Parts: sequence; C-alpha cells; structure tokens
Amino acid sequence: MASVRSLSCVVLVAGLMGAVAGCGGDSEASVPGADPSAPSPSPTSSFSSFAESWAEPASYVYTLTSSEGERSLIGTFRVTVRDGRVAKAVGLDESARAAVRRAPGEVPTIGGLLDELARARDEGADTAEAEYAPDGHPVRITLDPEKNTADDERSYVISAYQPDPAPKGT
Repeated sequence: MASVRSLSCVVLVAGLMGAVAGCGGDSEASVPGADPSAPSPSPTSSFSSFAESWAEPASYVYTLTSSEGERSLIGTFRVTVRDGRVAKAVGLDESARAAVRRAPGEVPTIGGLLDELARARDEGADTAEAEYAPDGHPVRITLDPEKNTADDERSYVISAYQPDPAPKGT
C-alpha cells in the first residue's frame, strides 16, 4: 500500500513539473502596438500586476456565465454596459432569465466582478483567483471565501467581450 501511495506521489509530482515546464515557453502573441521585447502576460497573471493596467471602458458588452454556490446569480447572461452601469442584462438560459426577473440589479459590470475579487482577497478568501486575456480584461474569476464551507464558491467566466460597441441609432 505504501509503495502505491509513493508511486502516486511521484506520478503527481512529475506531472506537475511537466505542466510547469510547459508554461515557460517563449510563445509570442502579436498584439498591435505592443513592445515585442516586453514580456507577454500569461493567462494567470496576478491581479495587482496585470489587471490593474486594464482600464474598464465606459461602454461594452460581454457574456457572463456565473456558476457554483447557493445564490441567485446563476446562469449565462448577455450584459450591455453604458456609462459604467449595466444598461441591459438578458438571460440566455432559464436560470439566468429567472435571475434577471428576480433581481436585475445583481448582474455586475466587469469592474464589479473585479471589485468582488479585490474584496475577497482583502478579506482573506481561501481562493480568489483570476485569469486575464491579453488585453487585460478578466476571462475567469474563481472565488471561495471559506475552504470548508459548502456552497459559498463563485465562478465567473467572461466571454464575447466587445469594448465600446456603437449604440444603436448612431
């Protein structure tokens, strides 16, 4: 039994080492206007060093998939932000449609999600992580305030982000 456990640990460590080694590549993404000699950000860059360089535009649209935990904001939403506020939230599945009917004001801007991440970190959450797109906006936020508490987790996936969409009629 001990040899099986030891072998499992060796396999796990070797797998983790391989994953870490694979993350150190020199792949370059071409970003217009970027300094090619500057290090490119990784999808798991830290909040303080990378996300703070992203300036949330006053107007944009994005799709939010909110999952995990026992809370009302569960489902997939298409969110339109104008002048820094949610102007429209459309539920794209039944759970999201119900959430919009119950409490439309609970659907956040991306800045609101980043504020939630910052609060979780300030309050010492067990997990408060984010992954970022090359332009700096978050693409995934994972929160778990208390390690041993059931149903307090929150997961947000941000997709189809489009900054500064032209308002209709202009």
